[in-house]
Amino acid sequence: MSEYIGDGYVEDMVEEIVSEPSDVGKRADAFIAERTELTRSAVARLIESGNVLVGGKAIAKNYKIKRGDVFSLEIPDAEPDEALPENIPLDIVYEDKDIIVVNKPKGMVVHPAAGNASGTLVNALLYHCGDSLSGIGGVIRPGIVHRIDKDTEGLLVVAKNDASHIFLAEQIKEHKVRRIYYAIAIGNFKEDSGTVDAPIGRHPVDRKKMAVIRDPNMRSRNAVTHWSVIERFGRYTLIRCELETGRTHQIRVHMSYIGHPLLGDDVYGGAGTGFEAKHRKYISGQCLCATELVLTHPTTKKEEHFTVPMPKEFDALCEIMRRESLE
Repeated sequence: MSEYIGDGYVEDMVEEIVSEPSDVGKRADAFIAERTELTRSAVARLIESGNVLVGGKAIAKNYKIKRGDVFSLEIPDAEPDEALPENIPLDIVYEDKDIIVVNKPKGMVVHPAAGNASGTLVNALLYHCGDSLSGIGGVIRPGIVHRIDKDTEGLLVVAKNDASHIFLAEQIKEHKVRRIYYAIAIGNFKEDSGTVDAPIGRHPVDRKKMAVIRDPNMRSRNAVTHWSVIERFGRYTLIRCELETGRTHQIRVHMSYIGHPLLGDDVYGGAGTGFEAKHRKYISGQCLCATELVLTHPTTKKEEHFTVPMPKEFDALCEIMRRESLE
């Protein structure tokens, strides 16, 4: 077993705990804390992230122990102790004393974590903003109110003080921040628009993936994505997606769930097409970009609408698809 780290997390460890008949009815978080070196709050975070399993399935935080339960704890690598400033160029769309809106490039992780201790958006923000970032996210996620995937390019708003962070986080919680994406999906949609309303949780087998989870005994959270067709290319479709909720990998999971995985998404079934092989230089990861962000400014209380154009690779792919669909 690796050494005890900080607030109850240890490195590279999977631990099994077998319950006894006398444990039946106890809350799982309290029981696991009693049987390990982990604090109860650390156990609760592991449950929240889907890293506590019974019978191969993630449990809910209020799970009560049943006879014969065997718990598997998947404890992730410890995060870096702190993020350090790095002189990395930023594509700044807007900035004032309260917020900064950036266009995150494809391939950049939002904040440091195990395996990505440097080169992240947070490292770049710390260099650019110095101490003027909200401290609510801690030393690893200063100013970070929401995230987008490493291989997704697009808009993020970052809070430069705690009051702005609280205001923006509340807007997101109440679904008042509009986050709009463009994506290239595989297949020809039957309708021109629609909504995917399907709960998302940690995949029951592959813990690095998310999935639509409808089993009431498995942990999931409601997730809603509104989509509409922008342009059809025969075997592929350019779509616009607006998030009502913001779950991990939400658009990627939802589009795959309805049979239209995103082009280039090797995690959710959108990789390995003949088109992708032929035009590989334009495709790196899932074809998804966050092009629009609409929010109320924390201080002025005015609605702000930020936009960026689709990446050049998207434009090139659409032109190729447009041409090939006519051949």
